[in-house]
Amino acid sequence: MNFDLGYMIEIIPELLKYLPMTLYLAIVSMIIAVIIGVILALILVNKTPVLLQIAKVYISFFRGTPALVQLLLIYFGLPQLFPGLNAMSAATAAIIAFSLNTSAYLAEIFRAGLQSVDKGQAEAAVSVGMTYAQAMRGIVIPQAVRNAIPATGNIFIGLIKNSSLAFTIGVTELLSQGKLLATANLRFFEAYLAVGLIYWALTILYNWLQQWYEHRIGKPYRV
Repeated sequence: MNFDLGYMIEIIPELLKYLPMTLYLAIVSMIIAVIIGVILALILVNKTPVLLQIAKVYISFFRGTPALVQLLLIYFGLPQLFPGLNAMSAATAAIIAFSLNTSAYLAEIFRAGLQSVDKGQAEAAVSVGMTYAQAMRGIVIPQAVRNAIPATGNIFIGLIKNSSLAFTIGVTELLSQGKLLATANLRFFEAYLAVGLIYWALTILYNWLQQWYEHRIGKPYRV
């Protein structure tokens, strides 16, 4: 069997140099996606006129088209319509694409989380003098967050893996460097396996952190 374990171990430190870019793309995109997703979820739950239809079209488009197509549209297509965007970097385009794509999925998760909380709790809070915003912030949202964490975590794991698509527009991240090393040394299996193991390790680490956080915020609900 033509498998060089030593070479695979040797290139892992080189690949790890590009891990910060992968994490940067995923974390920044997730932060922006959460903000957009919360706004969309509130529009869906409150059935805001006009905005509700816009939100539904937005969610349908970004859930119904491939992330790669969206990435290419933003990086190559938007500058064609808006020449001022020609200066947009590939990393910026990737963050925009991943944020928009992820927010569409998060919107439905957050909507379900908000609707999982009994409406009577907010109504009771308002009846004793709290404003609607106070009831949402102090009673509804904390419970909705707890209910939405597992699904949100799965979305973030998917986002970490989807960040590998950024190499198609020239962003040098983990997979991109793995592809270069594989091509340069014709050790494709070793290089791509090393990349896969790093992604796997990231997933395991994040799962551990999520379980710890779920356990922590779940203490008040355990008898």
